[in-house]
Amino acid sequence: MLIKKLSLAVAIALASSSVFADAASFDKFTPLLGDTVAGSLPESAPFVLSSPKFSQINIVTRDVNQTNRFDTGNYDMHTVNENGPEAGRYLFTVYETGQAGIQRTDLRTMLTTTIFASPAPAPALNSHVAFDASRWTPWGSYLTAEESWSDNPAAPSIYGRLFEVTNPLAAPADIVIKHRDILPRVSHEGLAFDKHNNLYFIDERNDSHIFKFTSATPHADNGDDFFAAGQTFVLRVGDGTVEEATGAATWIPLTDANGTALPGAVVVIDPNGLKAIDGRATPNLPAFLGTNFDRPEDLEIKTLRNGKQLLFVATTTNHKVFSIDLSKDTVKLFVSRDTIDLATGAAVGSAFTNPDNVAIDTDGNIYIVEDQPGGKQDTWFAVDKNNDGVAEAVGKWASLTTAGAEATGLYFDPFNANIAYVNVQHPSSKVDRTIMLTTPCNESDEGKHYGSGSDHDKD
Repeated sequence: MLIKKLSLAVAIALASSSVFADAASFDKFTPLLGDTVAGSLPESAPFVLSSPKFSQINIVTRDVNQTNRFDTGNYDMHTVNENGPEAGRYLFTVYETGQAGIQRTDLRTMLTTTIFASPAPAPALNSHVAFDASRWTPWGSYLTAEESWSDNPAAPSIYGRLFEVTNPLAAPADIVIKHRDILPRVSHEGLAFDKHNNLYFIDERNDSHIFKFTSATPHADNGDDFFAAGQTFVLRVGDGTVEEATGAATWIPLTDANGTALPGAVVVIDPNGLKAIDGRATPNLPAFLGTNFDRPEDLEIKTLRNGKQLLFVATTTNHKVFSIDLSKDTVKLFVSRDTIDLATGAAVGSAFTNPDNVAIDTDGNIYIVEDQPGGKQDTWFAVDKNNDGVAEAVGKWASLTTAGAEATGLYFDPFNANIAYVNVQHPSSKVDRTIMLTTPCNESDEGKHYGSGSDHDKD
């Protein structure tokens, strides 16, 4: 009965939102100001939203006792099945825990199933930890990766791996998950494909780096071929010696075109006997020097009408988000504490803290999710009217109240412009949740329209 009521509630929300509208109205809002109070709203509807037209529905609730299925919690990033059979039907997220897993929610029935569970907790040699990323591939499979790697190349862990679920719509008993070992080991968070099917990734650590993998068969129709051979590069801005530098950049190869480490790269043997390039240590060597960023985390790519693509990278420690023009290999500072706050007209300052996740809606607007506890944690809307990769302003779009939690995995449904999903991770109650956000059609007069001016794309 509970499932039927939830499905009915979701159906009503979909019908009353602009499911059938041409565009979303998530960019029509009144910017919030100040902090919320932890615990001031129910955990099933935990967000203070910036428009009365926005609504929230709790669609997944963790059973702490794991009575009916494996669910270790710490829900993280989202994607739906963005292509292939029944595209858009299933929502995927992961468990960023010491015994990681993957769950799949059927958006028609609102039933959630665990499709992969690590066979053992850390530090077992057959364990998987801290799944963070969720990215659908161009050929119709699912990628995730571990946010865990070693600082000491002399004592590497088994982690820092990229995994592909080759048949993510299959029954759980039939799921096939493969370690794609051609990538260097790093502490993963964001993953993003550009229009040429280059795969971008990061190492989430202070004084760490941004990477690109270029497959030898970029238009492969399966992961075995895509990851069979390819070259990994690290981003160097200028001469690589200035931390978080902006300006002209180059991609420095760490491997040859087949994926073999270049001479001098740091190669390790993990406790399972697998050989890997140390993606943290190698870019610190002069021959492979990459530009240091302090805790690069999530990635998102925006495609402009002129075909140009911008890669957005959140870096947490120094409260910055960068943009990279992939056609010109130019790095700019997109948002910082010097960016104007729409609510005050002054620099946003410390109100903007620890940017972690980046999301993009169907209109191309960029959202930035903080890594802060409930009561302080905010999601910001970035205004970049001319799409030059430098935001003119930011506005506080949503604030989380759940005690001990952070919002993560904000994801705008590419098949429904007025639906988004966000997880509430590691609350004090231990009851992680997935919240569906909805907005009505783009005819509302509530709030000001802050959306991007796509007609003014710069070359």
